[in-house]
Amino acid sequence: MIHRLMMTSACALAMALPGAAQQAADQVDPEIAVDLPAAFDGLSEAAAAAWASRSEGRPVEGERWMVAAQNPIAAEAGAQVLRDGGTAADAMVAVQAMLGLVEPQSSGLGGGAFLVWYDAETGEVTTLDGRETAPLAATPRLFQDDDGEPLPFWDAVMGGLSVGTPGTPALMEAAQRRWGRANWAGLFDDAIAVAEDGFAISPRLAGQIADDADRLMRFPETAAYFHPDGAPLAEGDLRTNPDYAETLRALAAEGASAFYRGPIAEDIVAAVRGAEGAPGLLSLEDMARYRVIERPAVCTDYRGAEVCGMGPPSSGAISVAQILGKLEAFDMAGMDPQAPETWRLIGDATRLAFADRGRFIADSDFVPVPVGGLIDPGYLAERAELLRREDALTEVPVGTPEWDHALLQASDTDPERPATSHISIVDADGNALSMTTTIESGFGARLFVRGFLLNNELTDFSFRSHEDGWPIANRVEPGKRPRSSMAPTVVLRDGAPVLVTGSPGGAPIIVYTATHILAHLDWGMDVQAAADMPQLVNAFGTYILEEGTWAADLAQPLEDMGFEVSIGPRPSGVQAISITEGRLSGGADPRREGIALGE
Repeated sequence: MIHRLMMTSACALAMALPGAAQQAADQVDPEIAVDLPAAFDGLSEAAAAAWASRSEGRPVEGERWMVAAQNPIAAEAGAQVLRDGGTAADAMVAVQAMLGLVEPQSSGLGGGAFLVWYDAETGEVTTLDGRETAPLAATPRLFQDDDGEPLPFWDAVMGGLSVGTPGTPALMEAAQRRWGRANWAGLFDDAIAVAEDGFAISPRLAGQIADDADRLMRFPETAAYFHPDGAPLAEGDLRTNPDYAETLRALAAEGASAFYRGPIAEDIVAAVRGAEGAPGLLSLEDMARYRVIERPAVCTDYRGAEVCGMGPPSSGAISVAQILGKLEAFDMAGMDPQAPETWRLIGDATRLAFADRGRFIADSDFVPVPVGGLIDPGYLAERAELLRREDALTEVPVGTPEWDHALLQASDTDPERPATSHISIVDADGNALSMTTTIESGFGARLFVRGFLLNNELTDFSFRSHEDGWPIANRVEPGKRPRSSMAPTVVLRDGAPVLVTGSPGGAPIIVYTATHILAHLDWGMDVQAAADMPQLVNAFGTYILEEGTWAADLAQPLEDMGFEVSIGPRPSGVQAISITEGRLSGGADPRREGIALGE
């Protein structure tokens, strides 16, 4: 059933917050709610205050627990779990279930995720790979035409061809079984209630629906949900999703197996293989075979801290470590954060990291990846010597890291699209979770099944299989996981977490995460100030400076140094928590709709 109602009062959204969360949605101080979008009128006093703190550039403070997520309703769902004594893993399940409903364009059950976990009891850091996999029937020529040339990007995205086996439901279950203590089924209650009662379309979701109108209208089920009665959902419209509620009920009752076998899996495969114009290869066997993989955490030292993240198939932790490792050779703390010389260093350190990323990093189950060599301090110090100059690098060479064993490979420069979501959580026991979750580009493959969108994650593979006769590491192969830039990160000092961070945003995720860490550790910014800082990104040669900020004022100085420069929006979405002497501070990127909540 489709509702076309406007949410104009606090009680309308409060209706969608069951249990204790609904009871908390009392009258919000009008002064607090001044900048609150009408779609979020029903937030609890704490959530509205958190929004105000973010708007004013102040972090949210807490002593027991903290959750930062990209939608206030999702953050409140996680906060309620933590308030009831759940762990960070329990809260993640509630947050992700809600994000898939209220922020469907960015993540959900039809996508994948990477998770970094710090265990307060053991002091260990564990990483779980819930990345999507290529169908067993896929070949390296999946995204090539009959002449072996790469397909245009949107031709590859739209429909079933780009859909990999989703990993998010399996990751939710794997993490909760390992580190949770709440009742699994109860973690879906809030999202089920909101799906049935309705939620208000947020400003960001409404804008993206309007921007993507032509593509969303291509498939009947997708069009019916996002364009009911032929008109796009608008900000404040109340949307129910009973199909999503039923899917969540199946997960709650049967676990992730309900997703990977039986009617849900059958409907996913049917949608992929029957997609008009671009049918895909996903099979029931692909669904049934999916497994979450525990990977070795990639941890490196920076200024006496240990920066830990996700290894291959993610390039996130390696590339963040490479950027920071090269910058450690310079007195970043003594440099002006707004000076062009500072950003010359950061920009070229990033370009060097992306040169290595394009050549060496892919799914390590399929190609050897020299992880140790790429983050070796001696290697990074050698690469840092290239930065000892006054102008931009005229050439950005691929490095020669030490290998255990190697293959000759060509470089890949295919970018990732700026979508995705991020969750950071610290629970009352001191456990910390950082998870970046995605369906790839906004609205994924535009296929809508059982209340959720399917990913277009396979377009994160290189469309080319070879270059100049050499194979590309990130080429498509059956069962392989595409390379990612997602960089969920936990920073430790003396064995305990001091920063939990990460961001959405496509390939620039690496830059957003690295500069957030740098701003916090080197420039002493709190987590909110570091998230507020203008974004300057140079991954592939053009320095993109965030419009409407002081970053745009650096255009001419950076051009004078030899950079190509562009000014435009930067869709970062940092969600971060810092821990100092037992106190928690949460920050949320003002470019999206997230908040941090804590007590």
